[in-house]
Amino acid sequence: MINFKNEIAKAISKVTDIDVKELETYIEIPPNSDLGDYAFPCFKLAKTLRKAPPVIAAEIKENIGIDGEIIQQIDIVGGYLNIHINKETLVENVIKEVLEKQEKYGSSDIGQGKNVVIDYSAPNIAKPFHIGHLRSTVIGGALYKIYNFLGYNSVGINYLGDWGLQFGKVMAGYDMWKDEYDFTKNEIQSILKIYVRFCQEEKEKPELTEKAREYFKKLEEGNKKQVETWEWIRKISLENYQKTYKLLNSKFDSYNGEAYYNDKMDAVVEELKEKNLLKESEGAQVVDLEAYDMPPCIIITSAGTTIYATRDLASLKDRINKYHFDKAIYVVGNEQRLHFKQVFKVLELMGYPEYASRCEHVPFGLVVDKDGEKIGSRKGNSIFLEDILKEAIQKVEKIIDEKNPKLENKQDVARKVGVGAIIFNDLSNSRIKDEIFDWDMLLNFQGETGPYIQYIYVRTRSLLEKSSYTPELEKLNFSNLKEREAVEIVKLLYRFNEFVEMAAQKNEPSIVARYLIDVAQSFSTFYNEHKIIAEDESIQQIRLALTYCVGIVLKSGVELLGMEMPNKM
Repeated sequence: MINFKNEIAKAISKVTDIDVKELETYIEIPPNSDLGDYAFPCFKLAKTLRKAPPVIAAEIKENIGIDGEIIQQIDIVGGYLNIHINKETLVENVIKEVLEKQEKYGSSDIGQGKNVVIDYSAPNIAKPFHIGHLRSTVIGGALYKIYNFLGYNSVGINYLGDWGLQFGKVMAGYDMWKDEYDFTKNEIQSILKIYVRFCQEEKEKPELTEKAREYFKKLEEGNKKQVETWEWIRKISLENYQKTYKLLNSKFDSYNGEAYYNDKMDAVVEELKEKNLLKESEGAQVVDLEAYDMPPCIIITSAGTTIYATRDLASLKDRINKYHFDKAIYVVGNEQRLHFKQVFKVLELMGYPEYASRCEHVPFGLVVDKDGEKIGSRKGNSIFLEDILKEAIQKVEKIIDEKNPKLENKQDVARKVGVGAIIFNDLSNSRIKDEIFDWDMLLNFQGETGPYIQYIYVRTRSLLEKSSYTPELEKLNFSNLKEREAVEIVKLLYRFNEFVEMAAQKNEPSIVARYLIDVAQSFSTFYNEHKIIAEDESIQQIRLALTYCVGIVLKSGVELLGMEMPNKM
């Protein structure tokens, strides 16, 4: 497919003798298509060419040679060149490319041979999946798919919270009270009840805390009974999480959690000592980061225990050895920003500057209700993600019962729409912002929501089925697709790969989500303004081809976010 930016840059390069790649970075998309399809700011060349921007613009226009096949018209506005490309060339290129590549349209191989390690989700075992882990799971899952789409080898790591004193509490409580709970119905809920009860009772009975320490010490020492209990808790926790992961289309290649790195931390501590990076501070062993405007990074506490930073350094060393990663991405809340800055700086000081520079913390905001209050508990009870997803599905089923009671596969459609609404609500705005959780908003079929995009996709399917359309290139007259609304869609479809690559560069799935809203709204405008099933067969064929292409891009795009498309609603 023609790279229009590149072609424009090459034409300008012939006039200015400036490098094509440099010129290409200057080319912009005007905010209003009336101003052209591309804009070139000539003030970028003023210093090099030692001329005023309007003079540079006039000289380029006079000498560029408008061939009509790619560049059709150039207007000068101030120091800008506003460039109009040949719309028929654009339409033909885009529609041919989409019909040829189908669901691979927009993908690339820029990441071929490169590993991207993505650390996301990371719930604490012995508890059901809490809504607080929704954002990490959904953002990380989208990045996993986006990087794969661009040819990278994504490695999804679920760094489970599967170690620590909390398991001493669970195991001690289990031994004391297991006969009081029914483990035949819901094992993980019973485990949670024991844990909550233990935490409440130890406030009044400090001896329980000591008991928990004894149990955890036995686990650390490899006591057979405690290890077996821990393994059972880990197993039932993962089985419970898999139900949620299946609904969210989340995939992981490793479930190595905190426990996995227990025997790998001593080597990190020794390496830090050998490289004279450890210093004593108030009884703790730390790496001094004052020179980098950061507080010291604690490696061993004053109590002699390791800490999160120790484990993260051990995990980084392990991931370097296993994956030789091009990027290591940590999808963890904004409150851990300083922690990761410290860890990455310590890795650099340990002698791994190349790998430290490839590490990225991808922070995100909280999940809040429409009043801005953090969603974490409801009347003192934890909110579990599985319950939220089930509620979304049930709400969509009710909507279907009201609007389309005869719909086939109603439950499957409700699942795709309900879960998709939760995912899209999370990803539709910049991840650093708090996610507003409002049922009325996220299940709106007319707003900037997941259900709206799915509804538009179903409309494309309906049009194609009604006309029994099958793509046939030889039947297409590209000059018949010239309406402004149609061309605007084509211009958006042309940029699909650009938006996917931008989402990867910024680790920002909302870029894809917002793009899909634009495509859906653009198609809706076209549909409302022009008859797609037209009287003229030639016009109908090219409009249906465009409809088909919109469906391909919408489906591919939402799948990158972890959603699924229903064929009917």
